[in-house]
Amino acid sequence: MLPEIARISHRHLDVDGVRVFYRESHPGRADAPVLLLLHGFPSASHQFRRLMDVLGARYRLIAPDYPGFGHTQAPPGFTYTFDRLADVTEGFVRRLGLTRFVMYVFDFGAPVGFRLAERHPEWIAGLVIQNGNAYTEGLSGGARDFVALRPWTPGAERTIRDLLTLDGTRGQYETGVPDPAVIAPDGWTLDQHFLDLPGRKEAQVALAFDYHSNVERYERWQAWLRAHTPPALITWGGDDPFFPEPGARAYLRDLPGAELHVFPTGHFALETHLPEIAPLIAAFLDRTWAR
Repeated sequence: MLPEIARISHRHLDVDGVRVFYRESHPGRADAPVLLLLHGFPSASHQFRRLMDVLGARYRLIAPDYPGFGHTQAPPGFTYTFDRLADVTEGFVRRLGLTRFVMYVFDFGAPVGFRLAERHPEWIAGLVIQNGNAYTEGLSGGARDFVALRPWTPGAERTIRDLLTLDGTRGQYETGVPDPAVIAPDGWTLDQHFLDLPGRKEAQVALAFDYHSNVERYERWQAWLRAHTPPALITWGGDDPFFPEPGARAYLRDLPGAELHVFPTGHFALETHLPEIAPLIAAFLDRTWAR
């Protein structure tokens, strides 16, 4: 007998002049746990396709694309900062009428998601944290150099744009992975398609220069975690070249009850360890939602 296959829709929703694209699974029960999936750089909601296929028949999974990513369409003159990405994500959540959900934060999804959590702690039923950093010890040397880039730094924009090439995008998927052959090329190929669209590289440069605003908020986010102690599942690619394993273990200082799993892989852990991670998420959703 075949396992139940998720039914997934793909829609746009207008949020303050931004046409937000999102994917949503429909489990067929109104009381299904809700998981908001916040993607990372340089990807979009398509990075969660396989996870949604596996879990979407049991849980309501919702994955939006941020402005400057994927199929979302931002108006001319949109200001690309992490505050604005959080503004649009907050508006998106309101438009959907969500009032309680578990939040999956990965890479850029962490600064977007923690801004959302600061604004609306009552929304957050729990956290799934996957290579989404909130601690200085979770920044590699290369990441620290990247955070230090400013528009007036000689060669800074060139450094950022070099990361937006096909080689740069592919490297983010394959670095730290023992056998890159297990990673399907679809993810980084599709990422590069979107990066090459008109205006997208300029958006990414602006966000790169704003990344320091996230590091400056780390202490606030840590204080939020201590104050609200949300249930948390931490799944981490331990060989991530940007956010290494110490960033995962640092969460345990503020969330000593969190469940931590470190896998021998790189940044995009779901690409290599979906069979191990998906059951962890399912079990976490079941026990967290019951609270």
